[in-house]
Amino acid sequence: MNSHDLHQYPTKPPVISRYQVREWCCEGRRGIQLWAIPVFNQPMKAGVLMLRLPLLLRHKGVAALAFVACLNLPSFAQAPASAPETPVEAAAPPAERRWVQVPRLKGRLTARDMGLVINTADPYSVAVGEYYARRRRIPADQILRVELPVQPALNVVEFGQLYARIRDHMGSQVQGLALAWTQPYAVNCNSITSAVTLGMEPEACAQTCAPTKPSRYFNSGSVRPFTDLELRPSMLLASRSVKSARALIDRGLAAERQLGKQGAPLASAVFVSTGDKARNVRAQLFPPKGLPGELARFGVQVELRGGADTSPMQRVVLYQTGLTHMDFIDREQWVAGALADHLTSSGGQLLNTEGQMSALEWLESGATASFGTVSEPCNHPQKFPHPQVLLMHYMQGATALEAYWRSVAWPAQGVFVGDPLAAPFTLSR
Repeated sequence: MNSHDLHQYPTKPPVISRYQVREWCCEGRRGIQLWAIPVFNQPMKAGVLMLRLPLLLRHKGVAALAFVACLNLPSFAQAPASAPETPVEAAAPPAERRWVQVPRLKGRLTARDMGLVINTADPYSVAVGEYYARRRRIPADQILRVELPVQPALNVVEFGQLYARIRDHMGSQVQGLALAWTQPYAVNCNSITSAVTLGMEPEACAQTCAPTKPSRYFNSGSVRPFTDLELRPSMLLASRSVKSARALIDRGLAAERQLGKQGAPLASAVFVSTGDKARNVRAQLFPPKGLPGELARFGVQVELRGGADTSPMQRVVLYQTGLTHMDFIDREQWVAGALADHLTSSGGQLLNTEGQMSALEWLESGATASFGTVSEPCNHPQKFPHPQVLLMHYMQGATALEAYWRSVAWPAQGVFVGDPLAAPFTLSR
């Protein structure tokens, strides 16, 4: 699959709402499949439906005709995700939910593909990094030891030195990175995982609410991202203590191929709509509820909830909502390898104990990976994990690192945390 050859990304922020077209040439399927997501970086008028001219797409002699259109959606302007919560019940759901298309996966990253970076100035990093290297059997020549300030953010000079060390040390066989620390989690307004993976984007700091550069790894079918796309997705092995980090790593290992087995109980993907209008923008991207045939094969059912529903949940493998914080997270609800995140402004400010909830709280409660933004992103859906893309990549057997990274279209401000190699689903055939 050469899906990265077909990516078409806008190079400038669009003047009006538009579709970003992505095409996939997948093995076992005829021709080129098209998948489109809405790009909302300007207010939309309710009831507007605009058709664009047909596009002729060509790949290796195969041509396909695609029509590009804007969704018929309610009007909303970009609001800071730190805006006050709206004290009402869940927002009205879309009239009809549809599944998006994702590429069929043919493999995933393993320990042989991973590089590990340890900060020798941080006792947490040394302890957690050595534990991860031993438990996951990371090759010794793919472990890099550096000395970094133990603080929330690096400046541009400090990051440049780290970036050069990683570039010079990691060989071409290294496709992904585990960064064994909790802080630094940012480089100015960028997340450290995005800066390490895609390079620093300083222009994002002039206006953090503006669109950022699109990721060429978004919804990608590549299982060799450095070879194919010249990037290494990265994730922080972050936690509040060495003990918690070791438990996180152990959960990631325990998750291996535990879901989707014939006769095993179903796991639940839970998507919660809230009355917080600024943070509930992903609700329009939630999948249809229930157990369609394709999901049954993976042993997953979709559960759509309102924010007031506090009934117990069991065997949760994915949980997404839009709130500043959770009043209560049931530690017993998760399966090993679970993913969880909430759309809000500062979830990626990992050690911020005031105001909004840190993404670390998901990990502390028993989830295995999460995501949050380190600077005010406003409520662009593209700056947060796409619910369906995340779920369907993970179900096909992708690691937490791959599934989370492929689900975020504009990742400059988002930090990925957890066990990058967690993979509870068997690779699809």
